Amino acid sequence: MEKDVLRETACQELLTYGVWDWKDRMKYLIRKYLLRRKTAPEDPVFWPTGLLAAGLWRCRQEMAEGEITDVVRADIGLTDWVIEVYYERWIDKGCPILWLDDLLAGETILDAYEEYCKRGGNNGIVRAQTVEEYRQAAEKLARFGLEYPTDETGSFPYRANQDNGLVFVDSIGLACPFLYRYGELFDRQDTMELAVKQIVNYLAYGMDVSTGLPYHGYSVAEDCKYGIIGWGRAVGWLLRGMTGCMGTEYGRERLEDSYIKAADAALGFQRKDGYFSWQLQALEGPADTSATGMICASLRQGLALGILQGEKYEQALQAGRSAVEKAVRNGRVYQCSGECEGLGQYPQRYGAYPWALGTALML
Repeated sequence: MEKDVLRETACQELLTYGVWDWKDRMKYLIRKYLLRRKTAPEDPVFWPTGLLAAGLWRCRQEMAEGEITDVVRADIGLTDWVIEVYYERWIDKGCPILWLDDLLAGETILDAYEEYCKRGGNNGIVRAQTVEEYRQAAEKLARFGLEYPTDETGSFPYRANQDNGLVFVDSIGLACPFLYRYGELFDRQDTMELAVKQIVNYLAYGMDVSTGLPYHGYSVAEDCKYGIIGWGRAVGWLLRGMTGCMGTEYGRERLEDSYIKAADAALGFQRKDGYFSWQLQALEGPADTSATGMICASLRQGLALGILQGEKYEQALQAGRSAVEKAVRNGRVYQCSGECEGLGQYPQRYGAYPWALGTALML
């Protein structure tokens, strides 16, 4: 996949997506203080930009591993600058963490911090004068995860402030890879165990037995599963979270067999055109580039880790990559389903969104 134009668009969106202008700020103030309504403040590291940052980091790695020409060096420099601005903007505001979703942005913080430590110096993102800021930002995110409320089994309710105990599969892909990697990097067994517990619990309480696919959510207290079976991004979140927690023996021993089963279940619904549908079983329904990209990015990581082996997975990855590539126009990835609005609320709006762009950069 030709990623240069996609990378340029991702750089632009990382700096602008979700950033409030004066009108947005005025609306917030009016709703909060005049109308006395509950309204969320600006979130500088919400999950769509976290995915963009992760995708850009993947591109950066690929460029650094290839032939380093003046053009490539300039492209790496631009990517570094954009990622640095994105995180410094958040750090300067005191690293506000509003939702569990924000932990996804911590993945690239760990990547950049780890590379700085291995180099023993500036890597274009983290510098000697800022390295402690990045370490503290990662620590704050990890502490948020450790202190986050859990249900009686130790799982994260997706929105703790709603006090309904509903566990969403989104949390597996949003929070678990960061928590596990933080434990690897800083020798914190507690965060690794917390990440794996989320996944093990979801496999126990949130899966559909007949298809091997996840429901969107569940409640242990109510002994009930919610949402649809096989929502495309739900499958992507689950697989993403699992591969993000198998970089060491601890996670691999506990998750490898289940991951292979989940990947095989998903591949059973890959369409002839290489896409996955917005709901995997809806083979004649709309294709979804975000689901396709997320699932295939996990396949790529599973192959790289040696967990997935064989032509079946390689061919599925290539088919998915080719499908996503067909949806690229003018630096954007189209045929992406819109943002989910809640359990059972999956608007059938398709366009170009950051969650397709970020995952496409990982393929």
